[in-house]
Amino acid sequence: MIFEKIPTVPMADELVDKAFRRASRAGRGKRGDRKGAAESMIMTASNILSDNLIHVVKRFPNLDDLPPFYRDLADILVGVDKLKMSLASVHWAGTKVREISKGHIGKLRKGQDPSGVRKEAFGRIASIVREVGSDLAFLNDARDKLRKLPEVSEIPTIVVAGYPNVGKSSFVAAVSSAKPEVAEYPFTTKGVSIGHFMHERCKYQVIDLPGLLDRPLSKRNKIELQAISALRHLGDVVLFMLDPSETCGYSLASQKHLLEEIKSELKIPVLVVANKSDLTSDLKKVEANMLMSAGTGEGVAEVKTRLIEILKECRRPSNQP
Repeated sequence: MIFEKIPTVPMADELVDKAFRRASRAGRGKRGDRKGAAESMIMTASNILSDNLIHVVKRFPNLDDLPPFYRDLADILVGVDKLKMSLASVHWAGTKVREISKGHIGKLRKGQDPSGVRKEAFGRIASIVREVGSDLAFLNDARDKLRKLPEVSEIPTIVVAGYPNVGKSSFVAAVSSAKPEVAEYPFTTKGVSIGHFMHERCKYQVIDLPGLLDRPLSKRNKIELQAISALRHLGDVVLFMLDPSETCGYSLASQKHLLEEIKSELKIPVLVVANKSDLTSDLKKVEANMLMSAGTGEGVAEVKTRLIEILKECRRPSNQP
């Protein structure tokens, strides 16, 4: 996962306290040598602060190299421009601390008062670190949010949509070779079901996003709408499931209205399938492409085969196996 390995970002006061404690111990090792003690203390504090600040920046992925799907989600969650600015500020602080350290060590070697030079150096580098304190806090908050994104692969992807209880999770479980992974997603109230299956040595991905593609777009907030828009980078085909029996608790008219909204938002092929075919006898008014029953398994294999055919017809170059 792209963001999983980002470590906790230390706060400004935490870094300063750590650096000065280590510096104090380094100075005690140079008793009797005021100049040497001061130089050792400045170098120790500077190295700890600079290394830690630069390390924070390096552990974040290069935002310009992110896959479009993740970049869009990162922009929705924390703001990519703000993230870049904070990373740049922290990197500046890391290099500035080292620059200040070299300047003050130069003053020591020119014979200036060791105690005064050390205090001045400590004051300036502590000020620099605290100046980017809000950036460090923002980066740690961003890190916590980004780590919650589910791991998705840039492979041929089926996005499953439809109202709750129409059988979406049952379909994902039925076509996946293993139990679907359930991951947290910042814009939904429930976990995301992500399943995979192999066909002719090509790996396919099936994603059900409950709470994101299962209610009218008119009821979404701005962040949810942006998240749906981000799916254009990931999804290759939408499987929209209807429940003509209406045992899901929603009228067929409402389901069809959601279908039209999703068609207008996601500019990718949509396969409309009537599920729970075993619970209804009148399918003439459904206007679906295919019929199946995810509960009994009837028609599931045929729907899966058709989805693969559509994926082969529309597959983008980046999705080649």
